[in-house]
Amino acid sequence: MSSKKKEIKIEALMSVGIDIGKDVFHLVGFDPDGNVVVRKKIKRMALEMTFRELPSCIVGMEACLSAHFVSRSLRKMGFEPRIIPAIYVKPFNKGQKNDYNDAEAIAEAALRPNLKIVPEKSQDQLDLQALHRVRSRLVSRRTATINQIRAFLIEQGITVRKGLRALKNSFLIILEERKDEISPRMRKILIGLYGDWLWMDDRIDAVSSEIEGISRTEENCVNVMTIPGIGPMISTAMVAAIGTGDAFDRGRDFAAWVGLVPRQYSTGGRTVLGRITKRGSRYLRMLFVQAAKVILMRPHRWPDFSFGEWLIRAEPRMHRNKLAVALANKLARTAWSVLHHGTTFDAPRDEVAVGV
Repeated sequence: MSSKKKEIKIEALMSVGIDIGKDVFHLVGFDPDGNVVVRKKIKRMALEMTFRELPSCIVGMEACLSAHFVSRSLRKMGFEPRIIPAIYVKPFNKGQKNDYNDAEAIAEAALRPNLKIVPEKSQDQLDLQALHRVRSRLVSRRTATINQIRAFLIEQGITVRKGLRALKNSFLIILEERKDEISPRMRKILIGLYGDWLWMDDRIDAVSSEIEGISRTEENCVNVMTIPGIGPMISTAMVAAIGTGDAFDRGRDFAAWVGLVPRQYSTGGRTVLGRITKRGSRYLRMLFVQAAKVILMRPHRWPDFSFGEWLIRAEPRMHRNKLAVALANKLARTAWSVLHHGTTFDAPRDEVAVGV
């Protein structure tokens, strides 16, 4: 009798929350009355087998590694997967943190009608995103290697002026001219680090070339690159992150997701705006600010752009960094509009500044 009653409840399953782990998944499911009818721990390899025994329903999961793969797998089986940002799951978490409580919170959050969910990424988007992450890691490692070379040279009493090119041009000359001051062991260490630096340069160039090649063949990237200051890096990073931008209703929503809007604290009809929120994609935010700074370095081109008059009026009254962030916000909103509507920017291509 009890098993039959449980079976009836499972057939009326309304939502399931999955707490995705490296090897183990925790599942919690609710029926329409809010009763927990599924509560189990499964191995990753048993995911499809487990869901074949469940009726089609809403399946929620936090945005994390492998969430898009799990979402695609469940969608093929007839389920309705929803990838939810972790910050929106937190208010539904009850009691102390454990995997079952997390899965229960995800199942509850997935039922909210006005909840913003993460769009499911295609395999092409994941591949493009992986290229950007590899390039970002290589650039970070290269910077760390260069700083280590400078630190070891300073310990030998040798300083080199700022700039990557200055160090690269003078490195071998320093080793030759200061060979009496630098010990053989330190010389070997420095040459090894220099070799790492050159290898990373080659890898960064190879990955960058691959990204640029994709930007020239992808129609959405080509459209976004018609915007001043935006080049292969931003266009491909946007397409990898948001596809065609359907998850956002307007450009300012995308700018808020990137973290380029002021932090708001409003109460009693009084609105206080602070610094930018820095929420969302840190990588995209960095790229947009870099693009804005590229445009600000070329004031003679401002009149050529539709937002040039705004820049000319804003430049005298705003700090340079604040102006760069405001321009990055405008570029982000414009980029979303171009991407979402499949159009091009109003400026001719030959008048566009060099982009990031």
